[in-house]
Amino acid sequence: MKKMNLKLISLFKKNRQFIRFIIVGVSNLTISLVTYYLMLYLGVYYQIANIFGFVFGSLNGYFWNRNWVFKIKQNSIISILKFYSTYLGTWILSTILLWLEIEIIGISEMIAPFINIFITTPLNYVLNKYWTFEKR
Repeated sequence: MKKMNLKLISLFKKNRQFIRFIIVGVSNLTISLVTYYLMLYLGVYYQIANIFGFVFGSLNGYFWNRNWVFKIKQNSIISILKFYSTYLGTWILSTILLWLEIEIIGISEMIAPFINIFITTPLNYVLNKYWTFEKR
């Protein structure tokens, strides 16, 4: 049991940054989906609801990724531009996938956003780690 605990602690330490990224991602997802579903409930078209979900989720993401996950202390217009370029790129990908899933494949507009998470999350992590918040 003790050996297994040591392995778990070692695994956590080795992957601490990615685990933090996932925690921030869950909070981004929560904010994005609450916004998305609330707007659907209010009768807003799903693509417009997706835009608002993206904006609110990514604002949260920038703050926590910069300060807690990647621990970048300086405020940099370059990092903000890189962050939003990264998130805009994956948001465009997500929007295209959302359209394909809902309009072409026939997946529910309530389910489709969850499918995209498994594509955009790893992509966002790699882009943020090695480009947006790279340590110089």
